[in-house]
Amino acid sequence: MPISMAAHIQGLQKISYIVPIVMATFQLAVGEDNVSTDENVPYSTMDYSDLQTVCQKGDVRTFRSSFLPAMYTIICLVGLAGNGLVMIRYLYFNRLKNGTDYYMLNLAIADIVFLLTLPFWAVSVAKNWVFGSEMCKIIYCLYKMSFFSGMFLLMCVSMERYFAIVQAPSAHRHRSKTVLISKLSSLGIWVFAFLLSIPELLYSGVNNNGGVNMCIIFSNSIQSLSAKLKISQMFFGFFLPLIIMALCYCMIIRKLLQARNFEKYKAIKVIIAIVIVFVAFQLPYNSVMLIKTFDNGTDCEASKKLDIADDVTYSLACFRCCLNPFLYAIIGIKFRNDLCKLFKDIGCLSQEKITEWSSAKPSRRTSFAMDTETTTTFSP
Repeated sequence: MPISMAAHIQGLQKISYIVPIVMATFQLAVGEDNVSTDENVPYSTMDYSDLQTVCQKGDVRTFRSSFLPAMYTIICLVGLAGNGLVMIRYLYFNRLKNGTDYYMLNLAIADIVFLLTLPFWAVSVAKNWVFGSEMCKIIYCLYKMSFFSGMFLLMCVSMERYFAIVQAPSAHRHRSKTVLISKLSSLGIWVFAFLLSIPELLYSGVNNNGGVNMCIIFSNSIQSLSAKLKISQMFFGFFLPLIIMALCYCMIIRKLLQARNFEKYKAIKVIIAIVIVFVAFQLPYNSVMLIKTFDNGTDCEASKKLDIADDVTYSLACFRCCLNPFLYAIIGIKFRNDLCKLFKDIGCLSQEKITEWSSAKPSRRTSFAMDTETTTTFSP
């Protein structure tokens, strides 16, 4: 007979005892169970029953049940369309030529996996969790794993572009090794992201509260578990990628400013847009999450406003999956040309339109793009 889910979980529990991961999430993977926590990942599964005697949050649940499903639906549809085009482009035209290409393909996969978990949370927040305990664990794990993978891959894209542009001679000499490194790095990112998601896989489950099933996290130490998960998510999912991206892009801009080429200003605008969008969409959510981590919840009205802000900023943060294809891929000339060829092959675009599109291309490309074959990020 197939090995049961319980056997898999027991095996993972043994792994969590021996794998020396220096991070907060694995400190809480020891000896905790049977009490629910309001862990912040889906937000559609937060349990307010213990707070109702002190603070009635029916209006928060009403807002959430109408707002989040609508937002999840929009984000899912737009994100799947954009990331689907990225995947089709790379696979249909076999465009996996350099390190950035492999990172972008894996980023599209991570975003698609993340987006496919949203319909489950939408149904859960609109009604209740109807998919069973095992699916609760799987969706929780996929959600967290794809989230961390996406953030780490954005960080790797900035690092790869730094070496390709700032260290261009060295990157050109080690071109074949760069591709190999990107493949191994992508694999390592998925493995590390899975390790970070083990607490959700181990301690998530379905809890019935007042006739409503909820997919939540179970732990003896509610505050400790919730705080550690939030802190680890803020560090690995925001602060670390932001620091690496800011450093790499600052050095890239400095290098571009030394180049004698008009096209460099277009590349700089793309870089600035990438950083601004990342901060604008991720900072509000992480700020609210930081406040909630240390909030004692004594003021009922403030607590309800914070919960609503939590839902709104979380939805805003999810939009990164919709914007990534445009910031990192569709903005590029090569990508747009490939889309035209694809639409022509399937009969949606005529050759006249292809010719018109091609004639609109700039006559010159940036020197760094020609030297390093930058495919998307800095090819406006």
